[in-house]
Amino acid sequence: MSAPPVAPDPFDLVIFGGTGDLARRKLLPALLHRFADGQIAPGTRILGVARDEGLDDEGYRTTVRGWLQPQAGPQRLDAFLALLNYRALDVRHEAGWDEVARLILAPGDRVRVFYLATAPDIFVPICERLRGCGLNGPATRVVIEKPIGSDRASAAGINDAIGHCFDERQTYRIDHYLGKETVQNLTALRFANALFEPIWRAEHVDHVQITVAETVGVEGRAAYYDRAGAMRDMVQNHLLQLLCLVAMEPPSRLSADALRDEKLKVLRALRPIGAANAASLGVRGQYRAGAVDGQAVPGYPDELGAPSRTETFVALKAEVANWRWAGVPFYLRTGKRMPLRVSEIVVSFRAVPHSIFEGSTGPIHPNRLVLRLQPDESVTLWLTNKVPGPGGMRLRDVPLDMSFAETFGRQHHVDAYERLLMDVVRGNPMLFMRRDEVEAAWAWADPILAAWAASDDAPKPYTAGSWGPSAAVALIERDGRTWIDDVD
Repeated sequence: MSAPPVAPDPFDLVIFGGTGDLARRKLLPALLHRFADGQIAPGTRILGVARDEGLDDEGYRTTVRGWLQPQAGPQRLDAFLALLNYRALDVRHEAGWDEVARLILAPGDRVRVFYLATAPDIFVPICERLRGCGLNGPATRVVIEKPIGSDRASAAGINDAIGHCFDERQTYRIDHYLGKETVQNLTALRFANALFEPIWRAEHVDHVQITVAETVGVEGRAAYYDRAGAMRDMVQNHLLQLLCLVAMEPPSRLSADALRDEKLKVLRALRPIGAANAASLGVRGQYRAGAVDGQAVPGYPDELGAPSRTETFVALKAEVANWRWAGVPFYLRTGKRMPLRVSEIVVSFRAVPHSIFEGSTGPIHPNRLVLRLQPDESVTLWLTNKVPGPGGMRLRDVPLDMSFAETFGRQHHVDAYERLLMDVVRGNPMLFMRRDEVEAAWAWADPILAAWAASDDAPKPYTAGSWGPSAAVALIERDGRTWIDDVD
């Protein structure tokens, strides 16, 4: 059994947006679990910053206690809450920044992490204030949540502005999908096993499907989501990052820049989709009233309170135009109000070139490798096998299944944010996006968005609780393939 990682020295973590949804649901629970596992040393300080002037240190701890109570025993929770402080601050205004700076600088030289869990339009003002207060020293890191911009030009503008305040090595652009265990395991699966890499290419892979499906609607994000849509919110970052990890060449070594160099090559090799082919290679949809998990739910316009042309579903047929993948389609699909919450990658291999079996033995389906990211992380290889017993040769598809929970024990499962937050503290940028990756992803997505904006076609309706509009089915079935929806 490997030894647990050594806890880093005491550090400061400042969460801008410390009372917001991301802090409540993800960041503070992740920090609590890392603290409970001994990965946060005594003397560490966690500072929540928000505009609520009605809170002080004790009031913030009481609020956070209510959020975290079900997740830890009282003694452990008390010890964690003792690390927390709070300051009310309107980050756009100068008032209050001097006090925050004095508080943060007081312990002297230590790692300081500034997590911007805020609206994207205040990323740059916060960074400029941090620089103005002298809080951008060499041991400082700033964490930027997506979306970074709404197109390539705005992303480059944000990157330039943040670059005036923090070096690239200090800037951590977070995509929590890269912190998921199965996503990281994809690298080990490909490059630590001689079995897969020789067949991980066009000669043996028929196609790849990447699905990120959500059962929820827009919830409290309607104002943001209606400006962004599924393409900006999910495809440009999460799905393209997953595509890169599937399609990239083996890096020369397991280092941050070597890995990110290979992902960048994939993004730059994506065959363009724009005005001439967006209609044939892409589908966008918008959910209407239906039922999810047996509960009636309203349609997107009803939730929004107004008509909208924003897409809540996207399906795309992408291709990586290089020697390894030429001719292999990558089908990307994401949507809200789907029948299941599931994220997975399916690598479908080519069929056997000739069957020696009679038709009565049963069908021979192509092998496929399924990497489940959520809700239950697992790796499954589907093989055709003989059904045991007498009665002749009967064939059936059977899974070779590795459930992480069953294989490695059912102890607390480390959340992506737990891993990524500690990587920031330790100064490991491997699982974070470099600015050229972000801008290359936008360079591919921009022409698709422009083609949709110029089109008179509204997003195609689909019933909540379904797998999207029928046009998405046609997109893949035109090629003689079908979506893998039997995910249970």
